[in-house]
Amino acid sequence: MLAIVLLARHRTRSGHPMPLRTSVADVGIAVGTAPWIWMILTPAGGADGVSLVPFSDLADLAGAPWEEVLVQVGGNLLVFAALGALLPVRSRAMCSTARVAALAAGFSVIVETLQYVLRLGRFSSVDDVLLNAAGAAIFSLVTRRWWADRIPARTVPQ
Repeated sequence: MLAIVLLARHRTRSGHPMPLRTSVADVGIAVGTAPWIWMILTPAGGADGVSLVPFSDLADLAGAPWEEVLVQVGGNLLVFAALGALLPVRSRAMCSTARVAALAAGFSVIVETLQYVLRLGRFSSVDDVLLNAAGAAIFSLVTRRWWADRIPARTVPQ
């Protein structure tokens, strides 16, 4: 809350047209995404590896217990949920589910590449990228009614 207040105050003094709205969105994106990235980039005791065949890892989950499926799929859908939900609220330029999904996919590729390059004992998979992007897209639709493109023209900075 303190970060939102201080950021909004700074933006108000700078003449920003939507200081509170963008401050809430910016802090929400950071707070909602950082813990997931921290978790993903924390070393684990597993084997390093990479899978570039789409849906192969998801197919392997078919016989797994439902709890494991829920953790794997649900966790990946939530990684960029805050980004997907709040970025279109924050910026008119990102008021498109496709743009949000593309940006989330790009960030996800970076995270998966870091997992592999840093040899963190985690498996890097294209399926994780697809699920991360899908999660961002789904959560962008949840906030559709508050998107910046619905605010009167020239009041939201690009």
